[in-house]
Amino acid sequence: MNSPDSPVWFITGCSSGLGRALARAVLERGWRAVVTARNPAKAADVIAGHEERAVVLALDVTDAEQTAHAVARAEAAFGRIDVLVNNAGYGYLAAVEEGQDDEVRALFDTNVFGLVDTTRAVLPGMRARRSGHIVNMSSLGGLVAFGATGFYHASKFAVEGLSESLAAEVAPLGIKVTIVEPAAFRTDWSGPSMRQSATTIADYAATAGTRRASTLATYGNQPGDPVRAAQAVIDAVSAEQPPLRLLLGKAAYDIATARLDSLKSAFDGWREVTLSVDFPAEQSAG
Repeated sequence: MNSPDSPVWFITGCSSGLGRALARAVLERGWRAVVTARNPAKAADVIAGHEERAVVLALDVTDAEQTAHAVARAEAAFGRIDVLVNNAGYGYLAAVEEGQDDEVRALFDTNVFGLVDTTRAVLPGMRARRSGHIVNMSSLGGLVAFGATGFYHASKFAVEGLSESLAAEVAPLGIKVTIVEPAAFRTDWSGPSMRQSATTIADYAATAGTRRASTLATYGNQPGDPVRAAQAVIDAVSAEQPPLRLLLGKAAYDIATARLDSLKSAFDGWREVTLSVDFPAEQSAG
């Protein structure tokens, strides 16, 4: 039944991958869901059998007017949005010098500004109720960067910083924020959803070029299971003290913790220079 007490999840990017798995998991628990996709026909089957507590809406997060309309329709249908999952996004392969301006701007329009617009549209309702949870899908690539995906990393590093600030701003209002950082999952990210620059520069063949090829080669064999990832996200949102950050996958944990060690080593190696640039402490009188 469409219980007025069951939480309402609003999820972007549900035509495939983690968004699709998460929408299904939410509905299987008897909760309510607003399932969105650029092409709603690709997500219609997700709500089959659950039509009394789910709707599928067209949503291209780069269209701010459509975003505002989708949020308004969701609130009209269910009265509120309890959990926003900003999942829509994709990758882009190019060495930094190879990146094409229109493709880079399109990437940021989806991965960053689309997330911002959706969040802004949902926040007034959450603030009024003094409750809610915003889940921003980042990536292991929001913590660690590699060749050939610099623009993608830049978009996810932006999501990380934005989400940290948002968390500090909304915590006193009863709203929680969780940043999800998956490693490689068996989704379309490294396959049909991946975009790449048509420009290639021979000097980057051994670096960005090699990683382009290795990234595309992972498609269909990634270790991460979207169904298990969906359960992990639900567990985090349901926790009494939800985490600000949630790594997903062994590779995410191993690489992120190695990154921490590397950063500390680098900071400690230049500690004396770092500390040398402040004005000298004033000498106490005496």
